[in-house]
Amino acid sequence: MAKNLVIVESPSKSRTIEKYLGKDYRVVSSKGHIRDLATTGKYGLGVDIENDFKPNYVTIPGKSKVISDLKKEVKSHEKIFLATDPDREGEAISWHLKDELGIKEDDYERVLFHEITHDKVIEAFKSPRKIDYDLVHSQEARRILDRIIGFRLSKLMRSKTGGKSAGRVQSVALKLVVDREREIEAFVPVEYWTITAIFKEFEAKLFQYDHKDIEVHTEQEADDILSKLSNSFTVDSIETKLKNKKAKAPFITSTLQQDAVNKLNFTSKKTMSIAQKLYEGIDLANETVGLITYMRTDSIRLSDDFIKAGYAFINEKYGKEYVGYVKTTKKKENVQDAHEAIRPTSINRTPESIKEYLSADEYKLYSMIYYRALASLMADAKVNATTVVLDNNNYQFKATGQILVFDGYLKVYKDYESSEDKILPDMAKDSTFISESIEKEQHFTQPPARYTEAKLIKEMEELGIGRPSTYATIIDTIKEREYVILEDKKFKPTDLGIETTDKLQEFFSSIINVEYTAKMEKELDEIADEKENELEVLRNFYDKFDPLLKKAFSEMEKKGPEETGESCPECGSPLVIRSGKYGEFVACSNYPTCKYIKKEAKETKDICKCPKCGGTIIERTTKKGTIFYGCSNYPKCKVATWDLPTGELCPACKSLLVNKNGTVKCSSCEYEK
Repeated sequence: MAKNLVIVESPSKSRTIEKYLGKDYRVVSSKGHIRDLATTGKYGLGVDIENDFKPNYVTIPGKSKVISDLKKEVKSHEKIFLATDPDREGEAISWHLKDELGIKEDDYERVLFHEITHDKVIEAFKSPRKIDYDLVHSQEARRILDRIIGFRLSKLMRSKTGGKSAGRVQSVALKLVVDREREIEAFVPVEYWTITAIFKEFEAKLFQYDHKDIEVHTEQEADDILSKLSNSFTVDSIETKLKNKKAKAPFITSTLQQDAVNKLNFTSKKTMSIAQKLYEGIDLANETVGLITYMRTDSIRLSDDFIKAGYAFINEKYGKEYVGYVKTTKKKENVQDAHEAIRPTSINRTPESIKEYLSADEYKLYSMIYYRALASLMADAKVNATTVVLDNNNYQFKATGQILVFDGYLKVYKDYESSEDKILPDMAKDSTFISESIEKEQHFTQPPARYTEAKLIKEMEELGIGRPSTYATIIDTIKEREYVILEDKKFKPTDLGIETTDKLQEFFSSIINVEYTAKMEKELDEIADEKENELEVLRNFYDKFDPLLKKAFSEMEKKGPEETGESCPECGSPLVIRSGKYGEFVACSNYPTCKYIKKEAKETKDICKCPKCGGTIIERTTKKGTIFYGCSNYPKCKVATWDLPTGELCPACKSLLVNKNGTVKCSSCEYEK
């Protein structure tokens, strides 16, 4: 039997790593988190607020067998290596494992894998450490804050409004969307006109009069200018500059999500799911290997080894003139520099060389990551940029052109970044050009655009709210809660989203705002750096939050349920639309005296047998058209899920197995088939 036990989070990662370590190591998986805060105690928080915010951790449903098996493994091995993900959440999971499995201080080491390759895994075991409790405390404080705000604000929203949830960062993200919508509604368009001279080979736009900037606001002004122009233009000045076009730095979590939205049409949630697979390991011809470094990072740093290998690769494949330099940016205040940027684990593993082993989406994302990292080490592209000013009766028109004289990093990155030549004819100062026509065109100033998913992620990052690893979940939540809808791939707040935001701002504007949320994010970072005390941060927040919450429960006006226009067949009272855990339903307004619930009209095909009561799981549709799957014996049996049941039961907890994004998982616990 192996002497050493390695515990990781993911089953796929455990298989990859065990192949690297050999017979002296057994690698097993915790299948993610094993414990979470209880939902008991005051307000169901699982946190004893009066006793210094002491958390009460309980086993996650369905994880009892996993823990039991892990305890047996721990007892039968001499040394335990906790190798959960290399971030704060991973650090907290390692602590939970150590505590729950009863691992003694002298019997364990903590190892971190920033990439899942043979050499890096072996190297990680040469420099183990103990659990970093500052990181654990930072993550624990974040979890407690999110639990307090999420549970108590969500209860308030459900009891007073049609809202389903609220959260520390979620509600601020929603406020950004609502605020932008109000800017759009309040926007007053301003008319303006452009005047363009059309030549055979180029166009030039009016921009100055007597070498001072000019604006044309009305058609009358445009016609007055046109009346003073001839078709003859004289070259007033020519300026040509050789400009360097620099490659962007390699990806971090937020920029990866933004580019995947814009260039691959992936949601941030899909992007992170695919990136996780690329990090944990892909089966290639003769090996299983992680293709990218850890994908939760906000640092653009690259390792010296990768830079050296990258330069050698560029020199050999493209020539020494294409070898560039390491891109740097001004370090942001809350950047965690423990990880590298997101990059390929080997520059020699080109996307084309492993395409046959990847799905279409994996190939697209890996290619973008690979070429972004490669381009960041390449020389600047060089462009000859020319600006020509033409004069017509003291009105100045501008024409611009550019010619790519050296492609540099665009040699590999042109598919992701356009750089088209715009060629101007040969010109000399004081030469004359005759226009084919001079045209006026009416325009109106445009309101600010609604947020796309990429723009919302960028805004959250720039404002310092949330962490990059949470953006996908935040965006997914405000969509699932029907606080926003997508129109032309842009977020538009629903009436429910606006109502929820307005109610929160009425009572919690001092907490649910960008500045306070960013300040709290900074404090959580400072706990990890031993600059702040976990208890003090929690206490300061709660002393401010609790009075606001009590006032809101007391004074916030409760919204009544919407009437359908029908009468209850049992008591004659109006039927109303109510919200439940799995969507809206129609019931009697005289509840609890009358408990009539209208049968859902849209019951479709049978899916599988209900594991709880023996009834049938059927497809249902909420009033807003969202499909879910529930027991035909509802409301007596409340088994339901948003994801398609497979007809099988979870071997761990006997709940429904569902197909979620192509993966068969348990609807209740962390089991994954």
